[in-house]
Amino acid sequence: MDLFNKEIAERGERDSSYRPLADRMRPRTLDEFVGQEKIIAPGKPLRKAIESDKVGSIVFWGPPGTGKTTLAELIARSTHGQFVPFSAVSASIKEVKEILTKAGEYYRTSGRRTYVFIDEIHRFNKAQQDAFLPYVEKGDVILIGATTENPSFEVNSALLSRMRVYILDRLADEDLQRIVTRALADTERGLGNEHLEVDDDALAYIANAADGDGRRALTLLEMTAQFVAPKKMITTKDIEQVNQKTILVYDKAGDEHFNLISAFHKSIRGGDPDGSLYWLARMLDSGEDPLYIVRRMIRFASEDIGLADPYALTLCVNARDTYHFLGTPEGELAIAQAVIYMACAPKSNAIYIAYEQSRKDAGEHGSLPVPLWIRNAPTRLMKALDYGKGYKYAHEFEDAITDQEYFPEKLAGTEYYHPTGRGREEKLKEYLDWYKKRRQEIRADKTKEDSTKRKKSN
Repeated sequence: MDLFNKEIAERGERDSSYRPLADRMRPRTLDEFVGQEKIIAPGKPLRKAIESDKVGSIVFWGPPGTGKTTLAELIARSTHGQFVPFSAVSASIKEVKEILTKAGEYYRTSGRRTYVFIDEIHRFNKAQQDAFLPYVEKGDVILIGATTENPSFEVNSALLSRMRVYILDRLADEDLQRIVTRALADTERGLGNEHLEVDDDALAYIANAADGDGRRALTLLEMTAQFVAPKKMITTKDIEQVNQKTILVYDKAGDEHFNLISAFHKSIRGGDPDGSLYWLARMLDSGEDPLYIVRRMIRFASEDIGLADPYALTLCVNARDTYHFLGTPEGELAIAQAVIYMACAPKSNAIYIAYEQSRKDAGEHGSLPVPLWIRNAPTRLMKALDYGKGYKYAHEFEDAITDQEYFPEKLAGTEYYHPTGRGREEKLKEYLDWYKKRRQEIRADKTKEDSTKRKKSN
């Protein structure tokens, strides 16, 4: 008996009453599988590969409870392959190599593939992942990885290039309701013998509380079934008492973390206070550190609003101080206040662009010498070397404007900051237009004056 069939047999031998409902209700065929139609519906490439027994090494990437492990098992079962599961948390390189060696021998003697399934493949280190590479290249094994993290960052590029990535989406509410309804009706593996019913509102509540996770939906159903008496209608009130609070899918160091903060930033940048508040609430309810959010808001205030409304930066810093003083939940209102203000504020990235361009010049042109006339001259030697010679003290001139050049000679006349004309930058734009015009006038007057002097001297 191969490892896959042995595992199936052992599952059947265990008293099903002790197995969680979510485990008992795992689909046994592709037709029983709910959701992910975009990759396994009839006619789709993966479905065709399974049906023709031509599945290559793949990675399933998606949130918890979307069917990654189940699909891996179904692929092995549908193609009569040997299924060997690994946990990336506990497996050692020695164990991996032993199984892979046996899998190679099994293929050569039986002609049947071994499907090596790695749950949480992103937790395997580089050395562990490298151990699979020669076996995958030779075709001795079919590697199936499951991950909730972006495989572009978590799976070695050499290994990833030999695997096809399939993205699994969170299950729709309709899918979750189908899963729950099937479990209620199934007398063999589900709760059919308990004769429970669920009203439409309660069914919708379970789907919403499950947050796209089929395992969570079945677990909530099972817990509620244990709470109510047999042959009773399950109501929303019953489920609320069992559920208490939905735990949102979130990993403060993972891909969803960056997805949410990105959505938050883009909503503020796009001027939508309602969308911005939603993503703020999603992060806070998921356990994100409020001060991390405020730090990103402070950066945003400078990068995307800037001088169009400099008060946005002040309000963000005030929100930080308020949260420090009040904590959760009262201090979160100050964060929300700053979020709404920034979403409604005029936007400008002129400072960001100007600063990036100035950094580029500073890096590309090296240590250009400071012009002598704007150098400090605290010693006699420095004065003898003409440090500070010819410096024009702006307060001694009309409008406090001179024609003095403040750049190194190589960059003379460079302009970085171009205000947008939105919000308070409108006034800055007016000032800069006037400033440039005034300097041109001063320089023109000086040129005329110098020309007159030269004529007189001749």
